[in-house]
Amino acid sequence: MAAQILSGIRVLELGQLIAAPFAAKTLADFGAQVIKVEPPGQGDPLRKWRMLHEGTSVWWEAQSRSKQSVCVDLRQTEGQAVVRALAAQADVLIENFRPGTMEKWGLSWETLHAANPRLIMLRISGYGQSGPKSGEPGFAAIGEAMAGLRYLSGEPGRAPVRAGISIGDTVAGLHGALGVLLALYQRDARGGQGQMIDAALYESIFNLTESLLPEYSVFGAVREPAGAALPGIAPSNAYLCKDGYVLIAGNGDGIFGRLMDKIGRSELGSDPDLARNDGRAGRAAELDAAIGDWTAQRTIAEVIEALRDAGVPCGRIYTVADIAGDPHYRARGAIASVKAASGIEVEQPAIFPLLSQTPGAIARRAPTLGEHTDAVLEAAGFDAGQRARLRELGVIA
Repeated sequence: MAAQILSGIRVLELGQLIAAPFAAKTLADFGAQVIKVEPPGQGDPLRKWRMLHEGTSVWWEAQSRSKQSVCVDLRQTEGQAVVRALAAQADVLIENFRPGTMEKWGLSWETLHAANPRLIMLRISGYGQSGPKSGEPGFAAIGEAMAGLRYLSGEPGRAPVRAGISIGDTVAGLHGALGVLLALYQRDARGGQGQMIDAALYESIFNLTESLLPEYSVFGAVREPAGAALPGIAPSNAYLCKDGYVLIAGNGDGIFGRLMDKIGRSELGSDPDLARNDGRAGRAAELDAAIGDWTAQRTIAEVIEALRDAGVPCGRIYTVADIAGDPHYRARGAIASVKAASGIEVEQPAIFPLLSQTPGAIARRAPTLGEHTDAVLEAAGFDAGQRARLRELGVIA
């Protein structure tokens, strides 16, 4: 563990559910000490989300690995004082409450920065810490819609669909973790101080929307939903085979020629009007029809075998069962197994990206509620008598 790149960095996590905890998990994966503050009683609501084993979500086991759990009631003045003491000794504080909540608790950026000028504070919210919508509650689904992603998702003429995961939260968490790393570099490598990072869910998704706004600003074009196709880039789509759909990405100039040769349409591959993407995009329907006619006569396995030999990117659409059984995942160590407090083994995504010199590691299983309260507070200077009094008041658990 000493070789991990963030070893020695102390992170105080005040958030709950997905975005802030995902950012903290990313830092913990690379060696940061993450102290997760949870409310006494039920703790982070994620403990009860989706499928439970012996009363605890198995999602929790992945999201909270390598963290320490401390139970503090932030609604009480004494609990707020405990967090201020912990923040005074932290390198990073991460929160994702609605803007204004931390200020109400006496935990504003200004207050915490004055007490600890080296502190880096990551604030994740639906709409950011400023602007007319900043005070509104914002979940990932709403942020994805505001960023334009939900409008593009689905089939033309049908209701927009969402990804089956809370992608807005995790993308915001990744943006937040990147911001923390940049701020740590500024502080430690360039002699700076701590700073506040303002990460909004909708902006994190908006940052991924590629040509969406540039095309509107120049051409007034409003991109419409296109199902499995990628508008303006051809050919790239899902094509029906005898036993389901296969994905084929034949949009590279050289790849396109090889694909057309393989499906017996060499005249399209040699057509000068189709040599570049702009020409192919205008005839995307024709190209999709040609490819679809070929795939419809074959199984997914037959298509993949033929196109791999031709050097054309293609693949089946994986279920989680496919992922768990895929030898490539196993060969790269992309799946980790961690024994939970209940004793079960929980498989989960391993640590990404892969660093050759300072790889990440899972330090410990996800904590039980309040498992580290006494150890963390003792290390922060709260003696046994002080902890006993706080426990009598219901401030800690």
